[in-house]
Amino acid sequence: MFSHIFVGVSDFERALAFYTPLMALLGVEARFCDRSRPWAGWQSNPGPRPLFLIGKPHDQQAPAPGNGHMAAFLADSREVVDQAFELALAKGGCSEGGPGLRPEYHEHYYGAYFRDPDGNKLCVVCHTPP
Repeated sequence: MFSHIFVGVSDFERALAFYTPLMALLGVEARFCDRSRPWAGWQSNPGPRPLFLIGKPHDQQAPAPGNGHMAAFLADSREVVDQAFELALAKGGCSEGGPGLRPEYHEHYYGAYFRDPDGNKLCVVCHTPP
């Protein structure tokens, strides 16, 4: 369904320090990193798409997170959700809802919500039973 998701960032190195360990924890492979542009991307497995991309907005203006926009990453286990949430907070993110079951979505929805250092809302979720 998706080709790619692009998230605008104001400080590329700070964003790279946030997203690199998060993607590694989730098992998402780095595809490229071009500091001269600056932008970086990670690809799904099996690849090559969809991609998750970060970078300076194309119009060279400051990035602005939208109200209601969110990218959700799939985790293999609830433990990975917990680890991703802790990692996000340790790397400069802020909580939008700690790890836990969200039965209003479905019986096994276990997710955590947070914002990256630029305010972009993210989720890491596991849909399988423990």
